[in-house]
Amino acid sequence: MRKDADWRPVASWPVLQRRAQLLARIRAFFLQRGVVEVETPLLLAAVAPELHQDPIRCAAGYLQGSPETAMKRLLAAGAGSIYQMGRAFRADEVGRLHNPEFTLLEWYRPGWTLAELMQEVALLVCTILEWPHPTGGCSASEGSLHLTYAEAMQRCAGVDPWCATLDQLRQLCRAEGADTALEGMERQDLLDFLLVQKVEPALRAQGGMVFLSDFPAAAAAMAEIVPGEPALARRFELYVNGIELANGYQELRDAEEQRQRLLAVNRQRVEQGKSALPVDALFLQAMEAGLPPCAGVAVGVDRLIMLALQTASIQEGMAFPLPLG
Repeated sequence: MRKDADWRPVASWPVLQRRAQLLARIRAFFLQRGVVEVETPLLLAAVAPELHQDPIRCAAGYLQGSPETAMKRLLAAGAGSIYQMGRAFRADEVGRLHNPEFTLLEWYRPGWTLAELMQEVALLVCTILEWPHPTGGCSASEGSLHLTYAEAMQRCAGVDPWCATLDQLRQLCRAEGADTALEGMERQDLLDFLLVQKVEPALRAQGGMVFLSDFPAAAAAMAEIVPGEPALARRFELYVNGIELANGYQELRDAEEQRQRLLAVNRQRVEQGKSALPVDALFLQAMEAGLPPCAGVAVGVDRLIMLALQTASIQEGMAFPLPLG
């Protein structure tokens, strides 16, 4: 592109019109199903700290990386099924599937199980991509599959995530090109590396929708944990043509456990040389007041649009993304 044309949008006007149609279709999906659209602040004084994601800081606070804590405050105050589709922000995320400013769709279903939510996620994706709808369950549509985390790791990476030793995981990661920082990596970090390097390419080659569930407890974030050997997170991820599209939880309701998890993340951040982040006290107060039993999910809208438009990157479906490179 000529330098004097850099002001022009990346996506063409027909593509942006198509994007608007897809966003309208998403809203129509939820309107038809009785899920209420809500709005929460983009500017936050405090956050729910995450280890591998950094919020964008500005003079007045932080730009939200997810509306999760504010939406859970609404749920604790008595809201029913709710969704939000709007802008979210994360620092240092630029690439074919990432932009620091992006569109996130998040919704919560009080009283629902994770299996019910997975079915609704599949229905939404099939609606937007114009694929045959699932009829009997989250994995009933043509070309879809439901694997546990352990099954996916064994099938695609050749490793049992529950039994492999740290040395075995490091050896596998080193064979996949991991750098010399392996010795300091936690077990879950090593497994995450193998998921990206081995599982995601295999899912991309297979194509279609693939749900992964029963994640390690260490990857629970804000999900409930099922005690046992091994302890499992009530969490799923949806991959479509090998692209991670959705992340869902049976939501944790124990306020003190949630507090301890957030404090633990801050300790890990400091250990890794990052700054601790202010924890959202209002969110924790809402948890103490009582979050109803619910399942919730976040979907990357730009990735969903990329799949619908069959483009090579999310930037091709956006007007003014941050330039790559």
